[in-house]
Amino acid sequence: MQHNVDFLLTEEQLMLRDMVEKFAQDRIAPEASENERNHRFPEEIIKEASELGLMGVNFPTEYGGAGMDAVSYMLTVEAVSRHCASTGVIISAHSSLVCDPINRFGTEEQKQKYLPDLLSGKKIGSFSLTEAGAGSDSGATKTTAKLVGDKWVLNGSKLFATNGKEAEVFVLIASTDPGMKTRGVSAFIVDRDTPGYRIGKVEKKLGIRGSSTVEIILENCEIPKENLLGELNKGFKIAMITLDGGRLGIASQALGIARASIEDAIKYSKERIQFDKPIANLQAIQWMIADMWVEYQSAWLLTWRASKLKDAGIPYSMESAAAKLKASEVASFCANKCLQIHGGYGYTEDFNAERYLRDAKITEIYEGTSEIQRLVISRSLLK
Repeated sequence: MQHNVDFLLTEEQLMLRDMVEKFAQDRIAPEASENERNHRFPEEIIKEASELGLMGVNFPTEYGGAGMDAVSYMLTVEAVSRHCASTGVIISAHSSLVCDPINRFGTEEQKQKYLPDLLSGKKIGSFSLTEAGAGSDSGATKTTAKLVGDKWVLNGSKLFATNGKEAEVFVLIASTDPGMKTRGVSAFIVDRDTPGYRIGKVEKKLGIRGSSTVEIILENCEIPKENLLGELNKGFKIAMITLDGGRLGIASQALGIARASIEDAIKYSKERIQFDKPIANLQAIQWMIADMWVEYQSAWLLTWRASKLKDAGIPYSMESAAAKLKASEVASFCANKCLQIHGGYGYTEDFNAERYLRDAKITEIYEGTSEIQRLVISRSLLK
């Protein structure tokens, strides 16, 4: 499938995209279905992706990053997710939700301590915001952090931590002034080997099964005073800014799923013979593919625009919400049409169509549901 948008990209971005797509085709694609069926984290693939610099695409070279931009990151996550959405979100959550807030809000000491290992892929990162009673209402955080001497003591539990089973570094949001709700939460960096920290339930999911999603339990978990990330009681702002960037990662993941759905639908429609001719000759199929392509292109352009705004240092909260909203719904639309074009075969594990449909749905939920994205957009327009 032709991109038709190459004129919007620099030569360096095009070279990166082509390199990542080749790596994804040669290395990720052959294992994707098996890893999904076995709920297996692609450890060796992540190691090889790290060697290519994919765990730190848009971060400063002084800390071990590749020194590229947000558009390059978008292209990377899309290309990887085209072949495996699980691998795409492993990279996205690690980069957008852990490396980015440490790079943006961390002290120089925190950056020097954590970023080199994270950006090289030596360590994986995970972000912990959601709780049983604090999903879309993240201000309802019950996990607490109390300063006792020179230690923060954390107590509570978190849900749905992506990469949580494998991660060694966590960015975690906890309440430091419970009476203040969103104005009384702070962000912290927590190491996995900290006493009082442990993994609880490992979720069994509909899709993205190669990526772990876990519960985190904190019982008198003591971390150094200097592991406060950013300013005290400014954690909600840090989380929201972090999610702006995270939504670009999820939008890019959704683009990869959508593109995979279109490419597989085109291929199958040319091969499948009914009524003595390929079903690609049938107008009903042609219109489905046309609609898929138009929707994908519009989502791609929204995501590219939001990424360009981030690179330019221009506020992009509404634009990232729009990109995530559109791309996630396009992923589900395209995956559904892809399965429909495959017919009964699409409902079996012999083809990837059913996996695309399962993987696509989560993009409408995590890092802000579609309803939350509409709220962000409408508030920006009506203020």
